[in-house]
Amino acid sequence: MDLDPNLTISDVLVLENLLDDIKAQRSEGQAVIQSRTSHHEETVKKLQALNDPHHSDFEPSVVFTWDLRDLRLYPWLDRWILQPYIGLATRIVRHETDVVMLSHILLYLTTSVPSAILLFYRFSWIHGILHWLMQSYYTGTYTLLMHQHIHMGGVLKPKYRWLDMTFPYVTDRLMGHTWNSYYYHHVKHHHVEGNGPEDLSSTIRYQRDDLFDFLCYFGRFLLCVWFELPRYFFRKGNLRCGFKAGTWEILSLASMYWSWKYLGWKPTLFCFVLPFMQLRLGLMVGNWGQHAFVDEVDPNSDFRSSITLIDVAQKDRYTNENALVFRDIDYIMITVRLLRKDYNHLAKCLVPLGDQIGMEQVEIAQMLRTKTRRFTEEEIRRKFPQRNQSHQ
Repeated sequence: MDLDPNLTISDVLVLENLLDDIKAQRSEGQAVIQSRTSHHEETVKKLQALNDPHHSDFEPSVVFTWDLRDLRLYPWLDRWILQPYIGLATRIVRHETDVVMLSHILLYLTTSVPSAILLFYRFSWIHGILHWLMQSYYTGTYTLLMHQHIHMGGVLKPKYRWLDMTFPYVTDRLMGHTWNSYYYHHVKHHHVEGNGPEDLSSTIRYQRDDLFDFLCYFGRFLLCVWFELPRYFFRKGNLRCGFKAGTWEILSLASMYWSWKYLGWKPTLFCFVLPFMQLRLGLMVGNWGQHAFVDEVDPNSDFRSSITLIDVAQKDRYTNENALVFRDIDYIMITVRLLRKDYNHLAKCLVPLGDQIGMEQVEIAQMLRTKTRRFTEEEIRRKFPQRNQSHQ
């Protein structure tokens, strides 16, 4: 199988290691896999070196889209622009691996913000459409940036905390995020509930290959999350989070209304409303794809009930847990293929681990199909005994 040329060096190392395992087991059996320990250790060392700033093989990522090796197109560009920028950036970010985060913060502040200001100052339909397309392109990488930002409590050194803590209040709305909602929903809620019965974005009560069920899922999130998320925190006794989550959501929606009424509906449409609608759809499409395959035996398993990221060091555990690992497809396209009931394509994209290696494509497709079935309330009570199954 050919590898996607757009994969990062780390992705290539991990995928090549997995594909070598598959090839070896299919040709020689399990004994060969056990003899490949030294090869695994070598791959792990290479991966660690790529992320170790003190190792000669380390290369910081400058942008999400390309590896550093792909940016070295001209010697003068590398010497006079790229390397000086990397040197400066490493003195600003907390960790040298986070140079890419600073790059994208600067990108958004120097393109999205001026473009939005100009739209409100002098609107044109062409500019509005181009601005929206630019924001559509940015949204995915911005959400990755904010995922890192909220989990790490920032990405810049303490000296630059003023920028670290303020830029989201400028850029969030332009990317479709409401202020701080990603933090409260993702960290304080979704990570705690983990697609379980009380997760407001849980997929277990839906048939995951049915378009109508998906539309109900998306509609509930779009229309009700502003109310349901604070209510969730209040029910859990976390009044502070409930108040903050509700306040920020209402302030964000109110500011959108105020902008529409007093600053002009046309620029507001392209700067705030369309990005907001698009992101909410994208978040639910992505979450649906990530949590579409829920194991019918052990739905609590993080390995067997969600699409996971894998590394070589933890490969044996992923294998023992019968994890689902895919290649050449993202969460959004998993959702698209599911809603088309194209299980054969999904089976082609699965990277088989352990017992999955001996399965035919049609068997893999059938296995995936069984994991998209809606759970009944009785099954939920039985399979999630350790959680409060109240569903309001």
